[in-house]
Amino acid sequence: MKKIVIVLVVAVAALTGVAGVRSASLQLPSQEHVEPVDFAVDTDRAVRNLSAAVRYRTMAVDGDAAAYADEFAGFRGFLAETYPLVHSALEREVVAGHTLIYRWAGTHEDLPPVLLMGHMDVVPVEPGTEDAWPHGPFDGVIADGYVWGRGTMDDKPNVIGLLEAAEHMLAEGFRPSRTVYLLFGHDEEVGGDGAAAAAALFAERGIRFEFVLDEGGMILHPEVFGSSAPIALVKTAEKGYLTVELSVRGTGGHSSRPPRETPVGILSRAIVRLEDSPFPARLEGPALDMVSTLAPDMGGAARVAFANRWLLNGMLLRRMSADPSSNASIRTTMAPTMLQASPKDNVLPSRASAIVNFRLLTGDSVAAVLHRVRRIVADDRVHIDVVTAVEPSPASDPASGNYALLGRTIREVAPDVRVSPYLSLGATDSRHFTSLSDDVYGFLPLVADNDALDRIHGTGERIAVADLERIVRFYVQVMRNSAGGVASRDGGDPATAPGRVTRH
Repeated sequence: MKKIVIVLVVAVAALTGVAGVRSASLQLPSQEHVEPVDFAVDTDRAVRNLSAAVRYRTMAVDGDAAAYADEFAGFRGFLAETYPLVHSALEREVVAGHTLIYRWAGTHEDLPPVLLMGHMDVVPVEPGTEDAWPHGPFDGVIADGYVWGRGTMDDKPNVIGLLEAAEHMLAEGFRPSRTVYLLFGHDEEVGGDGAAAAAALFAERGIRFEFVLDEGGMILHPEVFGSSAPIALVKTAEKGYLTVELSVRGTGGHSSRPPRETPVGILSRAIVRLEDSPFPARLEGPALDMVSTLAPDMGGAARVAFANRWLLNGMLLRRMSADPSSNASIRTTMAPTMLQASPKDNVLPSRASAIVNFRLLTGDSVAAVLHRVRRIVADDRVHIDVVTAVEPSPASDPASGNYALLGRTIREVAPDVRVSPYLSLGATDSRHFTSLSDDVYGFLPLVADNDALDRIHGTGERIAVADLERIVRFYVQVMRNSAGGVASRDGGDPATAPGRVTRH
């Protein structure tokens, strides 16, 4: 017995030593040296134009695409007037009523084009919160180093930033070697039918893209993760989206003579069974890539656990499961969001229903989630109907040449950041293009701290002038690096210019 104890003590000591060595040796991922770029952009013009853009109430409303048609028409007219070079040099096409496609023809048609995306629509302002805004949500006020208003973070800086960059480059006489498409959806916030129609049109024309770049990632201030440097999160995949309705029927009647089980009780127990049976956690794909970037900055037990996943993976998953944000990156989540039953307190409902939303982790499927839901509910009285279903997107390869090009471009305009892949918990228009490109990414170089993250879709939405300037500069560099080409006044062969992407 004594020998067994000694062996166990030695084994534990050895494991502890190995774990400590591995934790101490955890190093930040290396990044190639990049020279920052420094060139002037017309920041004042960009600020004025974003301010004006905010005043157009380009909202998409479920089931009523025409509700704000005049606002979208006015916004299109504003863009045409504000960016004359873009509208004279690029072909413009309107699809699905309001979504805009611009085509900047390249000099080398054999090169696959790139697609740069944003969306024009914004979410409504929550009724009753208007007075809580420091400035009117649709006034586009410029004050205290910010542009204020709905859409200043999501997603009009993408639209204005791309057009400012294109106008800037056209003024310089730039000609892309690779064709560049700009796409501005009109209903991303309610499903993205406009982007879906554009994707179908591209597919019909046989167009595939070298890469697609949309919203979905940003630069997070060190306070968000407790990191030693800002983290530039590049979306390489999106979770899927599944909404189901659970419903139970009853006989109704007066609440003074209730049956032993009511539709509300049956429905409630089904929801509790789902909440008590979370999907299993797994750390893989873009979430693992992100944690690998952040791990060297982790403290204490989290750092030890990640460095020794071979031994402590369960502990790491438990720690990540304890926080809603990190928990959402390691499992398919379930959230009941809407309940409906009786219209009056003394009436038994003849029908009770609940809307439940699932966000599917890469590797899961709608069919598998539905099978699991039916198995856990395990009650034929509970009807389960699909409301909306979107499969998770495939993950784009962070080892590709296009990801490397994007990372290099980010660090040219934000030299102090660490670039990391990540899994987007929400859905964007880019999900419609995963069949048209192997590399579909999301990023906007907006620096967000915890306060800024709370303002997205919230009260007091705003963007710093410095962020808007960086966005314009970033898109200039994206087009220079990916589309190649030269300024016409410089001469030369566009085919030999920087920006020809090589796959690895």
